[in-house]
Amino acid sequence: MEILKKIHREITQLAKEDCFLVFDRTKEIFDYPVHYHPELELNYISNGKGIQRIIGDSIEEIDDLELLLVGPNQYHGWLQQDCPPKKMHEVTIQFHNDLFDATLLSRSVMKPIKNLFDRSVHGVLFSKATTLQMAPRLSMVSKLGGMDYFLELVSILSDLANSRNQRLLSTTTILNKNVENSDKIKLLCDYIQNNYASKISLSEVSELLNMSNVSFNRFIKKRTGKTFVEYLNDVRIGYAARWLIEKDLGVSEIAFMCGFNSIANFNRVFRKSKGRTPSQYREDFSGIKRVF
Repeated sequence: MEILKKIHREITQLAKEDCFLVFDRTKEIFDYPVHYHPELELNYISNGKGIQRIIGDSIEEIDDLELLLVGPNQYHGWLQQDCPPKKMHEVTIQFHNDLFDATLLSRSVMKPIKNLFDRSVHGVLFSKATTLQMAPRLSMVSKLGGMDYFLELVSILSDLANSRNQRLLSTTTILNKNVENSDKIKLLCDYIQNNYASKISLSEVSELLNMSNVSFNRFIKKRTGKTFVEYLNDVRIGYAARWLIEKDLGVSEIAFMCGFNSIANFNRVFRKSKGRTPSQYREDFSGIKRVF
């Protein structure tokens, strides 16, 4: 299928120090090309009937209400297809795959959540009854703060783990070793995360990974589906996007803080990545919340 040839590794806005990242927004177009990331993702969508959902090798048209959990590095995406524009409510919750360590997950009270996480590599679709029951709580999450926010999200995961009539979507899973467990990729990711605000050259990172420029270009394209410049820009745009929401700073100031030396180039790259200008993005994503 043509759309599966364009799968890309998404750089999420979830920082290392974050616990959960929540997007709560209403939109008329629901179109997310197929992508993957190591973070788990819980998605609630209302009034989305007709949208095409892709999870691994599962391709289905969604109903009016839908709630699903997508595991680490599983391919997923949503396509507008022939669905006409209409107001849809979306709540997306992302969290690190190591937020709960193995020792905690081995405790008896956490075992249902552990089992849910294990199943999530296939994509877990929750029943209509469960979705209706959880919808009010999911719509309130972005309005909470501090420990109440954290505990409510853990409680939601627990209730979902114990819910009935769950359905696994994809028959295939993604082997982590083929996606994220490369020592070289980890070294590259850590280096860029620590230095994205500075000028980083291709030769610099090639030397870091003990590769020639040509070998490194092939390596990063195979691993991420992107060129080095595209990957670096994705990281920078990720930070810019969260700062546009979190910080009371001007667009140009945020652009320079994220490593862009030209505001025109920043605007062009941001619009290409997010489909809207930085100012429009700031307005559209006002429902975002985080825990540090």
